Amino acid sequence: MKLELIATSTFGLEAVVKREIESLGYKIIKSEDAKITYIGDERAIVKSNLWLRCADRVLVKMGEFEALEFEELFQNMKGIPWEEWIPADGNFKVNCTSVKSKLFSMRSCQSVSEKAIIERLKETYGMERFEKTGAEYVVKVTLLKDRATITLDTTGEGLHKRGYRQNAVTAPIKETLAAAMVQLSFWREGRLLVDPCCGSGTIPIEAAMIAKNIAPGLNRHFAAEKWDIIPEKIWKEERKAAFQEIQDDKDIRIQAYDINPAAIEAAEENAADAGVDDCIVFKRMNMTELEALEQGGIIITNPPYGERIGEKDEIRKIYNKLKNFLKQNPSWSLFMITPDKTIEKQVFGKPADRRRKLYNGNIEVCYYQYYGVKPAK
Repeated sequence: MKLELIATSTFGLEAVVKREIESLGYKIIKSEDAKITYIGDERAIVKSNLWLRCADRVLVKMGEFEALEFEELFQNMKGIPWEEWIPADGNFKVNCTSVKSKLFSMRSCQSVSEKAIIERLKETYGMERFEKTGAEYVVKVTLLKDRATITLDTTGEGLHKRGYRQNAVTAPIKETLAAAMVQLSFWREGRLLVDPCCGSGTIPIEAAMIAKNIAPGLNRHFAAEKWDIIPEKIWKEERKAAFQEIQDDKDIRIQAYDINPAAIEAAEENAADAGVDDCIVFKRMNMTELEALEQGGIIITNPPYGERIGEKDEIRKIYNKLKNFLKQNPSWSLFMITPDKTIEKQVFGKPADRRRKLYNGNIEVCYYQYYGVKPAK
């Protein structure tokens, strides 16, 4: 079955997600703010959920149309062949958003859309009442400038829920963003990676998973696994193929530090659950003790932001340590996210080689990239 799929993403990560989709062999139709549309089939739903590291969700595009009145919304929603996806016992739900549209009441849009789906299924199954005891189907109605895009969520819990982070510390970075930070850096196997503010270990764990080619969705389940339209055989085949793609013979050297002993303990447990504890060295250490273990290393980090009184001074000490470290070790590179927009001028005294606006949850951050000089052979 030929399908139009949509991978949603955090603003700023569209190009990364696009490359991931293309690496899976699928044709991109359109790349927009926070979503990439591409062509696939039932197997593409499975592979996308298993392998996309930086996307938030994988959606099936069910329809798109103009909706200026509720009657238009109802008739177009009813015209979608929902019975091809939702069985008689399907537990379907409707979520709506509306931006710059005449149909601005999300509650009304949800009610009209759900009624349209029920009417369509009534005609198909000859039923007056739906118990909704089966698999879950989340329908999303997105209204933007009077144009409705209708999608079906195949993912369930967001793709950042890898399944390994059972233990987290305050204000953890999302796994999808951590993976993007690694992919946007120059780090590869054989090169030392250091995270001096590792928290619960998300950045080093994601880096190790990338290096070992571990599919990020391998140890979790997805909403579409319970759908009749995708045979269980496909899920088993793709999981088996993903296991066979894991590479355990890579030269992976990752050091991760944190001053908080609880964070280090959580990070070690998370790394073990992710299957990468064999290639990450975790250590309780004040980042002011950071030393260059060799030339040409790379720092990828998400330092604490510090909003309370006294914290900002501590954060500035971390920034100054990183600045001095780079001065003393010019072959090292730094990749860091922070909401602080004064870093370049007030700390490093020079513009970053590259910067990118991203979001860590609802917090706008900047991904600063300072490149080290290539060490002499």
